[in-house]
Amino acid sequence: MQPASQQPNLDHIQNAWQEFVTHNQFAPDLDPLVVRSWQRSAPRLNPYGAPQWTYLSDEVFPRSRQKHAALLALARPLMEDVYQFIEGAGALILLTDSTHCVLDELGDEHVRRQVQGWGIRPGAFLDESRVGTNAFAIALTESSPVQIVGAEHFLIPFHSYSTVAAPIFDLDGSPLGVIGFIQHVEKHTAHALGVVVAAAKAIESQLSADLLMREANARASELNAALDAISDGVLAWDTRGVVMHLNDHAGQLLGLEPKLVVGRALNEYLTLSETLARAVASGEDAREVETSFVVNNSPREFFVTLRVLKKEDGTPIQYIATLRRTEQVRQLVTRLVGAQARLTLDDIVGNSPATRRIRKQALAAANAKGNVLLIGEEGTSKNALARAIHNSSKRAAGPFLAINCRAIPRDLVLGEFLGYEQGAFNANTPSGQPSKFELANGGTLFLDQVDALPMEMQTVLGRVIEFGEVIRLGGTRVIPVDVRVMASTEFDLERRLNELAFRRDLYYRLSPLMINIPPLRERTGDIPVLIDRLLEKLSRQFGRTFKLSPRARERLLKYRYPGNITELEGVIERSALQCEGEYAVSPGARGPSDNVLVIKPEHLPPQVRERRTIVSRSGEPVRTMTESEHMAILAAGRAANGNLSAAARTLGIGRSTLWRKMKELEISSHDFGDVSN
Repeated sequence: MQPASQQPNLDHIQNAWQEFVTHNQFAPDLDPLVVRSWQRSAPRLNPYGAPQWTYLSDEVFPRSRQKHAALLALARPLMEDVYQFIEGAGALILLTDSTHCVLDELGDEHVRRQVQGWGIRPGAFLDESRVGTNAFAIALTESSPVQIVGAEHFLIPFHSYSTVAAPIFDLDGSPLGVIGFIQHVEKHTAHALGVVVAAAKAIESQLSADLLMREANARASELNAALDAISDGVLAWDTRGVVMHLNDHAGQLLGLEPKLVVGRALNEYLTLSETLARAVASGEDAREVETSFVVNNSPREFFVTLRVLKKEDGTPIQYIATLRRTEQVRQLVTRLVGAQARLTLDDIVGNSPATRRIRKQALAAANAKGNVLLIGEEGTSKNALARAIHNSSKRAAGPFLAINCRAIPRDLVLGEFLGYEQGAFNANTPSGQPSKFELANGGTLFLDQVDALPMEMQTVLGRVIEFGEVIRLGGTRVIPVDVRVMASTEFDLERRLNELAFRRDLYYRLSPLMINIPPLRERTGDIPVLIDRLLEKLSRQFGRTFKLSPRARERLLKYRYPGNITELEGVIERSALQCEGEYAVSPGARGPSDNVLVIKPEHLPPQVRERRTIVSRSGEPVRTMTESEHMAILAAGRAANGNLSAAARTLGIGRSTLWRKMKELEISSHDFGDVSN
């Protein structure tokens, strides 16, 4: 074979071929590729004979093309491009597979008919063992581009043609096939080899690009699957504002269809909040920002974390925002801080008619949707009852947020309940504060001692209950909330309405369901059950058994418990701690029996043991609030000789309030002695 840049000397090649087939001698300037091919062909073929054509059957050939569909799909466009340059040059472009089988052809029609009549057509094999030396066979065997001109072909029927071919390799170096063309030898040009080499390299480059694209798509599919599987919404866009990714969860949160949004401008579908827009403009990350997206003119509230992907020089290239519903975050927070109610109605123990009534009303309240008002003295476990109602209701999966209204300073109550927007009071505040109604959204908000709320907060509370909406301080956003309100008080709110100390409309909104909890002294039948339950609890807590002696139990049952259940719990626990280390010994036993601790009368607090009031260090009696009020009213009334107006002035309260207190404490005006108004 002559160098590709020179036109071959056909006469010289013919003489070299004749010398070989006659004397088995090689010309010194003969191409080594041709020499080795002649040596392989000579033992098998007659140089003056016809090719021994072999073809795939009509059934097998379509399956072979299907197997090489990817190669055909890449090669066919390049064959057409090459043909545009050589059209009319009397050439036929061929594509073979790695077994030398012709898969496809393209060229001048008269040449195609000519070589087809000669035996070359799709399905034919061009290997050396059948057709002798040719460029297609050598390209595969030697893994090298090659041109075979005229008599360089071993069989004499090929001497009037030239063949040019280049191998096509896969990315791992294995041969896929050969591309080349055949034409009349007199039309052969020195540039033919360069054309087929370029075509083969173009196919290999496209194979590499397709593989990289498939791998990239596979990684992208894996990434998209991972993004779709996470519980957070993910929204990504580039510096042009074009949406790069929107996972399914983010689509659901925003009410957008990911397939329609990806590839489009972000501002066509939503508007970023001022906080996020400022972070994007500055190229800075933002973490757990409570903000909103405006979608179809409707704000949607989220906790958003913004990550900015940057080049090595710090230039932003992409923005990724993760979205979480505010309700989801708040429910998680309340669950972690222990605001999830765990008590159930089974924990409301007692056998008295009053307790059975309370359980029945609590069950009805749990199944209802209305707000609940609990009325009872201090220590009657109103908080525990509220938690039990919540945990037995359909809102049990939501948060239970308990607030003591008396513990919040008057000046701070609005901010504590309504929250405030970012920067409302301090421009440097990184984020705002959600309202208590938002924190309890989907669950229950329990307002203990609701009577302590100032009038302005009572107005706000009534509006939130009525409309189910809240506006934070310093903000304009209307935030919908779904909250069930439970409230408790120690007072009869109906009487406080007449004193203008409580709003009438709020009272009616809080009391669709009202449960009165009698003091423990009015349901003494519950005391034994409560004592046994508390002893069991302490036994589990300390890992030993606590029991009461008969005399200690008698003292506990006769005590009136002005502090109600809370006082009973404190008495039992204090007594158990007093007797720790003293074990009951069974008759005839050598040591402690069953690790039992017996609470005796001497272990009980003095006021229980002796049924008297507590005495302070100074020797003065420490009375309960009820006892103190009782004694104060009696003293004032007797000092005023039964004049209620004067007694009320002495006590610093209104006459109507004095009347109410007297009724609560079962004090009659006759107890004052001389009765005069």
